[in-house]
Amino acid sequence: MIIHCTRRLAAKLPDVSAAPLEDTSPLGNWHAHLYHIDRRQCVLFCHDESRFVLFLPGLKKEQFAELGNNWFKPLFAATLAALGCSQARVSRAELALGAVRFDTATDRSVLSAMNIAFDHELYPRVARVPNVLNLEPIAISCEMSDRPTWIRRKPIWPDRRMLEIVAAL
Repeated sequence: MIIHCTRRLAAKLPDVSAAPLEDTSPLGNWHAHLYHIDRRQCVLFCHDESRFVLFLPGLKKEQFAELGNNWFKPLFAATLAALGCSQARVSRAELALGAVRFDTATDRSVLSAMNIAFDHELYPRVARVPNVLNLEPIAISCEMSDRPTWIRRKPIWPDRRMLEIVAAL
């Protein structure tokens, strides 16, 4: 699996390819961007095909070295489980992810979807709490993905589309 990183996030990661990598995961690619909220480093992930969004708040410098395996994969699995996905499907999805690799080949359409999700879904929630660490990442990820969005003039619901992709594994 490949996570396409913005330059801001790539500067924090240890092994990022400058050349575009070829994906072999049946789940597809993701994009990620680093936001600074309340002086905390937060990462927002967005699935390329479904625009499914995951939110990871309060990362520390040493945690970026294991962003893919120790932080992204468990958050993805827990969010799928919270959406009602069976344990067997969650396990299949984790196996389908494979090794996480990073590159800097980003897509403007996906980055735009991430910015819309941040501005319209995440930022209003952040404004209501005294500290971003008070937000529950799994609940926020589920809520941010339960909204209609448009991809190439076609309306989709990110959470429903992701569940369809996982069911097809």
